[in-house]
Amino acid sequence: MIAFRNFALRRGERLLLSNVDLALHAGWRVGVIGRNGTGKSSLFAAIRGEVEADAGDIDVPNRVRIASVAQETPALDDTALDFVLSGDAEVHAAIQAEANAFANEDWEAVAEAHQRLEALNGYDASARAGKLLHGLGFSADTHDRPVKAFSGGWRVRLNLARALMTPSDLLLLDEPTNHLDLDAVLWLEQWLLKYPGTLLLISHDREFLDGLSTHTLHLHDGKARLYTGDYTAFERQRAEHLRQQQIAFEKEQAEREHLQSFIDRFKAKASKAKQAQSRVKRLAKLAGTEAVRVERALRIDLPAPDKLPHALLRLTDADCGYALADGGHAQILDQVGFILEAGDRVALLGPNGAGKSTLVKSLVGELPLLAGERSGHPDLRIGYFAQHTVESLHEGRSPIDHLGDIAPGVATQQLRDFLGKWNFPGNRAFEPVDGFSGGERARLALALIAWRKPNVMLLDEPTNHLDLDMREALAEALADFDGAIVLVSHDRHLIGLVCDSFWRVADGQAQPFDGDLDEYAAWLRSRDASEDGKGGRRKTGQAQAPAPEPAAKPRKANPVKLAQAEARVAELEQKLKQIDADLANPDNYGDGSGRAAELSRDRETLAAQLAEAEAAWLSLYDAA
Repeated sequence: MIAFRNFALRRGERLLLSNVDLALHAGWRVGVIGRNGTGKSSLFAAIRGEVEADAGDIDVPNRVRIASVAQETPALDDTALDFVLSGDAEVHAAIQAEANAFANEDWEAVAEAHQRLEALNGYDASARAGKLLHGLGFSADTHDRPVKAFSGGWRVRLNLARALMTPSDLLLLDEPTNHLDLDAVLWLEQWLLKYPGTLLLISHDREFLDGLSTHTLHLHDGKARLYTGDYTAFERQRAEHLRQQQIAFEKEQAEREHLQSFIDRFKAKASKAKQAQSRVKRLAKLAGTEAVRVERALRIDLPAPDKLPHALLRLTDADCGYALADGGHAQILDQVGFILEAGDRVALLGPNGAGKSTLVKSLVGELPLLAGERSGHPDLRIGYFAQHTVESLHEGRSPIDHLGDIAPGVATQQLRDFLGKWNFPGNRAFEPVDGFSGGERARLALALIAWRKPNVMLLDEPTNHLDLDMREALAEALADFDGAIVLVSHDRHLIGLVCDSFWRVADGQAQPFDGDLDEYAAWLRSRDASEDGKGGRRKTGQAQAPAPEPAAKPRKANPVKLAQAEARVAELEQKLKQIDADLANPDNYGDGSGRAAELSRDRETLAAQLAEAEAAWLSLYDAA
């Protein structure tokens, strides 16, 4: 249990939280919500012991093992698999000890390492680490790549996988879905549902919160209030709480006015003085219930397109990819046929790296096609949002400056009025973007797109860094937009409100998906259960929502256990294949290093492990 007693926390001169008294119990999954700047990440730092309370205390039992996602990842030579595996420090140390003992031919140490790994259930650790990498979108051929070879977003995923690998009683996750695609978000949700410890989760993804949270901790106005239930339950309870608070306030105000009126009328009359005095005392004892201060409802408007032709944009037999410096090319998607018409609202689904952004850039015209044809209506006007859109904002320049660059000659007041609708009111419109948060920069980038009145919106992860209020406002604005939309997002709430058709981009293909988001999630779970550990993913072609399995059809094995067993077999087969290749290399013989003998011993060990793994795998079919 984590207990807060009269807890207060500051950041510099600013009071973030005060008078917090609550307890979080073991096994709860708590969604921590609140607008940006309310102290969510600082609260996590206090739980980790990185900052001290400014008043009161926080009680986290010493025996509780805490895991959280590191904010930085150094450029390591370690492989991705080994980096994730090192999250379980004891198992990783035992594996290293075993390898060192083999290298030194210290058979007593080898035996000790074996016993240690058995006690820690360490022999399946590599398979568990591989499964985490697979679930978070790392293909099998990347598991042996060095950490330093991955980009920043993929290193964030590595940090997340490492945190999930770490044995823990308390898991702290701060916006874990920000760098994930929808496939990985759906996988992570299922993984966290099985996590046996206590989970504290900061997220602006309401569907993710609804899928996981047993409780919701709302930070607002320096206070922390705990609600039972998920985010939707929180919204319902908070609305009722505010309604009751307003009723109590209005009732108290009426009593105050009545008492004050009596006092004012009779305080000078001797016959009423005693009664007037008693009412003065009563007035002083009233609780002082606060009026409900309505939070400013953020609303944004996407201006209607000046022209909205029916046929807007088309790709015909398009090969999409990148030209290489050596004159060659990297083809990502093959023979894409895509037609966008007025009113179309398309969500692109599929794992990161499979080509969703490539398809969007090809639609924009930012990437020339390798083959095929791109055609657009003469009145086509595209509004394009991607991560580099945010990064292209100029340091030292204000929202007014940026808007003025694309609206020369427009009066400053008109620019200010427009920016005010995007929550850059008053002098905020003149402040340099240098001090803006990621969410504020994204909001400004969207405002600049809206000014141009596009009839097609091509949006690649527009909600990263946006808080719940801004996400809701964007979803409502897009839902009312008359033009066409192509959306890449891991936010199911946004997709569900905005899009009515879905395309899956994977394995070099872009094809319609026949189903809704719930059917897509079920299809992914079904596919992962049947294909995990088979050494790769099949070509999907047109993805179909799975037909329900007849109730009378018996299952030969628990699909989760079967997938784990298959993954273990595949992992050992891959290792044996590598050792066989090393044994076939003449450089490993005759240099006196003993490398060949070491490889032979390793092969014997792996062969025995593979025989056991295959027996365990086959036994699952016989268990039914």
